[in-house]
Amino acid sequence: TGAYEEKIPGTLVSFTMVKVPAGKVKVGDKEVEVKSFWIERTETTWDEFDIFAFKLDLTEKEKVEVADAKSRPSNPYGAPDRGYGHHQYPAISLTYHSAQEYCKWLSAKTGKKYRLPTEAEWQYACQASSAEPTEKAKVAWYDENADDKIHPVAKKEPNAWGLYDMIGNAGEWCTDLQGKGVLCGGMFLDAAEDIGSARRAYYQ
Repeated sequence: TGAYEEKIPGTLVSFTMVKVPAGKVKVGDKEVEVKSFWIERTETTWDEFDIFAFKLDLTEKEKVEVADAKSRPSNPYGAPDRGYGHHQYPAISLTYHSAQEYCKWLSAKTGKKYRLPTEAEWQYACQASSAEPTEKAKVAWYDENADDKIHPVAKKEPNAWGLYDMIGNAGEWCTDLQGKGVLCGGMFLDAAEDIGSARRAYYQ
């Protein structure tokens, strides 16, 4: 595996992408071939998403004069982070559509192709060629250890491919085998037995 740092143009914010090798993964009862791909080392943080959501990549003049063609979220009522924390915390309470639009915006800003992972890619990256972790407390935040709140990214141990918080903490938006949005991995409110690479949740 390799890695590179992506700096969002016009900002001081950066994130790390990790290369995942090709392989196979069993999603449900279907074995899926997975080509080599890149995935972010941590959950997407508010530091990254705020630039998109609040047009922090634009000058005040650009905000007024330039029609922004990218679909961006409306300004939220109240704190979008629900008071859990912001800097280096994972972005939460996002819709699948918002996550997709963020990827489109990021692609336009950087000139690289960014998208949400497929559920097969995500599950394969989550497992990192090994079985489910036997000591989930070492790698994940969940009901028994999260103290009813989300936590900053990368405070637990990474998996074998250097990826953090793949299960628990914030759920991960992916695209399922039918092309629909699905939240993978479970989250900090779930019990230990309800987080893992096969955990799925659908929302309208």
